[in-house]
Amino acid sequence: MKTHELRNRTVDELNNMLEDYLDELANLRIQKATHQLVNPSRFRIVKKDIARIRTLLREYKLGISKPALEAKE
Repeated sequence: MKTHELRNRTVDELNNMLEDYLDELANLRIQKATHQLVNPSRFRIVKKDIARIRTLLREYKLGISKPALEAKE
């Protein structure tokens, strides 16, 4: 997911997405351990999305930027 797409979401949505991606990463690791992994490139995509979301949440926490929905108000 692109960063500009993430910036249009609320903090609650980002936290929910982060949980979903972390669950998916855990499932991918289990699939890898059991040799059932179909798409190994998915690891890279999921890890990058997790990093993007964590970076945005950290920016919001430090006050570097504000969520799009809060900035409009």
